[in-house]
Amino acid sequence: MLLSIDSSAGASVALLGPEGVIASRRTSATNTHAEWLAPAVQEVLSQAVLSQADLNQAGVTVKELTGVVVGVGPGPFTGLRVGLALAHSLAEAWGLPLHGVCSLDAPAYRLVRTAGDDTPKEFLVATDARRHEIYWARYRSAQEAAVMLDGPHVSAADQAPALPVVGAGAGLYPEQLHPVALDADVATWLPDAADLAMVAAAAGEGALRDPYPLYLRESDAQVPQQMRGR
Repeated sequence: MLLSIDSSAGASVALLGPEGVIASRRTSATNTHAEWLAPAVQEVLSQAVLSQADLNQAGVTVKELTGVVVGVGPGPFTGLRVGLALAHSLAEAWGLPLHGVCSLDAPAYRLVRTAGDDTPKEFLVATDARRHEIYWARYRSAQEAAVMLDGPHVSAADQAPALPVVGAGAGLYPEQLHPVALDADVATWLPDAADLAMVAAAAGEGALRDPYPLYLRESDAQVPQQMRGR
């Protein structure tokens, strides 16, 4: 049973059990991670208890969790740091293993799960990196999984490979990035904690990442010149 947290684009929390996602929360706001994430974890655990009780089963407790999953980005510096700090704190306090997953793996996994045999052999996941750039990675679909072939990178949209795209980056730069042909609006998809948990559950220990951030570039916040060297 995995608790999953992602704050690479908006923020989301999910609890994954043996039968699938038990409870989840999501916000698209990009400036409330510190205020939103911890209460969302509490709400997900509370909702999970109620959901299990409705099925006349034992409620979910922290002791039943087997690990914490965290999206390591890429993503904006501050929001990504908040999610990682919370995940590290919870895993340490609860004595649980902490697993890192590239956040771009979530939309890739969602595409393969949604499109099935119609998934392109190769495709990109692209999200907003601000500064008129995108975070992107190239994937190959393989037996209900998505294998990262290249990335993650940050660049202008027109510098990414010319492949079908899934993720909100396609919606931001429609002239340069062309969405995967699918009934679902793939050009709005963001990394989500529920998908990350399923990626982690399917990946096994060897395919997981260290739980440290993939910033890909320096923070917008800089030390003032007069304070450098002190």
